[in-house]
Amino acid sequence: MSECVICGGVGLVEERSADGVLRTRTCECQQMARYHRRLAAARIPERYRHCSLDTYETAFNGANASLGQALMKARRFAEGYPVETGGNGLMFVGTAGLGKTHLAVGVLQRLVQERGVRGLFCDYRELLKNIQNSYNPQVATTELELLKPVFAAEVLVLDDLGAQKPNEWVWDMVALILNTRYNDKLTTLITTNYADLPAGGGFKAEGNRPARNEDTLGDRIGDRMRSRLAEMCVRVEVQGEDFRQSVKRARFG
Repeated sequence: MSECVICGGVGLVEERSADGVLRTRTCECQQMARYHRRLAAARIPERYRHCSLDTYETAFNGANASLGQALMKARRFAEGYPVETGGNGLMFVGTAGLGKTHLAVGVLQRLVQERGVRGLFCDYRELLKNIQNSYNPQVATTELELLKPVFAAEVLVLDDLGAQKPNEWVWDMVALILNTRYNDKLTTLITTNYADLPAGGGFKAEGNRPARNEDTLGDRIGDRMRSRLAEMCVRVEVQGEDFRQSVKRARFG
């Protein structure tokens, strides 16, 4: 990287104010370098690195009004962090393909850039599989080493909550993660494809056919942890057709 012509590579510049006082401030090049380091540490997957609140689309033909409302809530959250949010997070709820991960990553990116937060992106299913794999004696990484950054992140994106088939171990691990962050008043941004309903509450009618039971968030993580999430996060519901199948496919048609 070439040397900054403003600060000469030292990272500081001097400016004289209108009243003649000489002040020193951090050069923009150093601020940008810090931002990129924090962004790299957040481990946002390549697929989502372009996602920002400014690039989330809400005005396409047939767009559900809930998309614009969700974007407004995400922006308001980022603007009010951390004073107005008080340790609470957001939980984006809706079926697949509506841009829930885009919104969560957009909030994280903005907080990293404008608030200097230490953030982390974590795929729920991948995390649980890595933890299970750590029990293999031939694997050097321990469960604690995998969970430590999840516990410590100032802002955590927990993507696709409920995607792992539930069992007692899964429920215990979810409880450990959520309760630890809740007790430490750390902000968690969650996305889930499952309706925010108690276990057994997912009945869906299909035309003239009888209602069928669909898994809910209560089914996937347990009603106790669903109740905890109600304390940790403000629910943001998005509705509509699969954005990836409709709008993005049309671009390549």
